[in-house]
Amino acid sequence: MTQPAAPTAHTPIEDAQAFALGTALCALGVTMLTHLGLITGQTAGLAVLVSYATGLSFGIVFFCVNIPFYWLAWVRMGPKFTLKSFLCVALLSGMAEIFPQMIVFETLDPLLGAVLVGAVTGLGLIVLFRHGASLGGIGILGLFIQDRTGFRAGYTQLIFDLCLFAVAFTIIAPGLVLYSLAGAVVANLIIATNHRPDRYTGR
Repeated sequence: MTQPAAPTAHTPIEDAQAFALGTALCALGVTMLTHLGLITGQTAGLAVLVSYATGLSFGIVFFCVNIPFYWLAWVRMGPKFTLKSFLCVALLSGMAEIFPQMIVFETLDPLLGAVLVGAVTGLGLIVLFRHGASLGGIGILGLFIQDRTGFRAGYTQLIFDLCLFAVAFTIIAPGLVLYSLAGAVVANLIIATNHRPDRYTGR
């Protein structure tokens, strides 16, 4: 039986177009999300909540809340992954500032909007993951804790998101929190279904 060919590394140009596409899709999701007053999970959700509570722009808050995680990324995932992720976080932060000035929604149903947010965000993250990058955050912390203690990374992310959505109930309307949960489910289902190492290997 012939062995499968080793995966071919992406070229810098392929990485560049993937980072532009992936962050643009996520920025579109953030634009719809904040237009509707919804939230999401992980560090993006934390940045959204802080921006709602303080009036600061999402882009600035998102960039800042990710800063503490770069050291963990460097230790756990290496310099290449860290630098790629830093670039993607910076791109998303910038696009999140620009997109609301260029995209205006006259009508956007909250439930449909939440589903679309989950869809475009999930697709954007898949693009980034397949090119060895991420949008930083709690996932890196979860992997670090798992290495040190054996506590599963997925549980760390789940606990963080549960706390985040619990706090969200004190800041935004309960109905919007439930719509947000629907969007988060859609995003995670898309990632779980389409980002599988037995079907695709990217580096």
